[in-house]
Amino acid sequence: MPVGLLFGGPDRTVLTPVQESGETRQQPGRTVSGVCHGTLGELYQGPLRAGAEPDIAVVSFPVDRHSWVHFTPGADAPNRLPLGEKSATATRLFLEHFGLTLPPGRWSAHSDLRVGVGMASSTADIVATLRCLFRLFALPYNTDVVLGILAAIERADSVFLNEFALYLSGRHRVIRRLGTDIGFHTAYITEPGTVDTAAVTGLLLKHYRRHGEEYERCLTDLLKGFASGDPAAVARAATASATLSQNVLPKATFDSMLAHRERFGAEGVFVAHTGCLIGYLFPTRLDADLKSDLSAYFHSLGHQCSFAQGGYG
Repeated sequence: MPVGLLFGGPDRTVLTPVQESGETRQQPGRTVSGVCHGTLGELYQGPLRAGAEPDIAVVSFPVDRHSWVHFTPGADAPNRLPLGEKSATATRLFLEHFGLTLPPGRWSAHSDLRVGVGMASSTADIVATLRCLFRLFALPYNTDVVLGILAAIERADSVFLNEFALYLSGRHRVIRRLGTDIGFHTAYITEPGTVDTAAVTGLLLKHYRRHGEEYERCLTDLLKGFASGDPAAVARAATASATLSQNVLPKATFDSMLAHRERFGAEGVFVAHTGCLIGYLFPTRLDADLKSDLSAYFHSLGHQCSFAQGGYG
């Protein structure tokens, strides 16, 4: 299939390849970079609506942790991307789509995001790579092109947007943009192990069919919370989504954390539904005493606590 067809259809915009194929407007030796945030799992993962054939919908929980990709043009530098096959494939698809040739140069990369735990590390690497390429060739960032490339590679989170969104991760379709008004401070842990999302998709869909109405109420409440700019309502819905997830991919510490939520003044509990993260949602910045208390509590459960800001508000 010609790569251009990846971006066709009624929901896609096909860009005309730039005329100066194979050329870059960047000065030799000048580094360009692409950056993409990751996630702390999701505030919601479940069916878009109750029904016999549910789509997996997510409202990812953006976090102030990132993946970086850098490219420095230079005739004597190797141009092998250090991020693995998926980012290499994204690079190839990008260049084919625009009719471009990558100049000689050196790639480098760095990430704050742990792999396989629910931080969208793979998608963030791909998006950071694409953003670096957009800047390298002085092209405007285009989410339709990014979506087309992601659709050719993997199920993805909505980290290519700089706002919350209700997103069909398998169909790569943004259902509703939810803005940047909501934000939380978090305390979270990573339980042992990793989760293969593709391997559990069938199990998830079966679970969604059994609990479709409960998920529908949860999603309705979440969207109302975003629409009204009410973080407490969003946190309650996130807790409901996490509770439903316990019936299919449980977290070992969930019951204890839910029982201690009010003790710490948290507004809710969030999880990586197909990952290993679990944490508390707080409305304001945590002071040193609260961080110490939370750290001691999580240590008693056998885990090191981390703190991060999630969302945007």
